[in-house]
Amino acid sequence: MKHDFAFSRINFILLAVGMAIVILGFLLMSGKGTDLTHFEPAIFDALHIRVAPLVTLAGYLFIIVAILYRRKAGKGAASHLEGNETEKK
Repeated sequence: MKHDFAFSRINFILLAVGMAIVILGFLLMSGKGTDLTHFEPAIFDALHIRVAPLVTLAGYLFIIVAILYRRKAGKGAASHLEGNETEKK
C-alpha cells in the first residue's frame, strides 16, 4: 500500500529555495541603523528600499508556487486512475 502525501520531495526542495530567497531579502534589508547621535543615510539606499523588498516578495511568491506545484501524472499514474474508475462502474 503506497501512501500519497500532499507534498512530494520536489515540493520540499522548492519550499526550501523559496525560504532561502526570503531570508536573503531580509538580510539585504538589514543594515547599520541610525541612533540618537548619528544619522546613517545608507538606510535609504536603493538596495534597502527597492531591491530587498522585491527579492523578499519574489521569495514569498516562489513559496506559493512551491506549495501549489503538482507533478504531472505519468503514464503509470494515468493507467492506475483508469483502473480505479473501471472498478467503480
